[in-house]
Amino acid sequence: KADFIYDVVSSNCVVIFSKTTCPYCKMAKSVFKEIGAAYKVVELDQHNDGGRLQETLAQMTGARTVPRVFINGQCIGGGTDTTQLHQQGKLLPLIEQFWGCYA
Repeated sequence: KADFIYDVVSSNCVVIFSKTTCPYCKMAKSVFKEIGAAYKVVELDQHNDGGRLQETLAQMTGARTVPRVFINGQCIGGGTDTTQLHQQGKLLPLIEQFWGCYA
């Protein structure tokens, strides 16, 4: 499962591991929509191995909660963390380090 996660994270600037019914996941997605950054979403509740992927993400990031948001290969946390970084003006610089992140 780690191989799948590494492949997705390494081939996309922004990746959100999400669940379709999660309000914090929607919060994170809306932040990236607002700033116009392209992002890849993996909906764990619609993925065949979603439970195992979530366990692997927990081992990798230290948190089992969703969303797990990655920028340029680094986990920045969840929905609240993403929103706080944006409000502090720190989210866009993280994304801009990797050109091609805009839709």
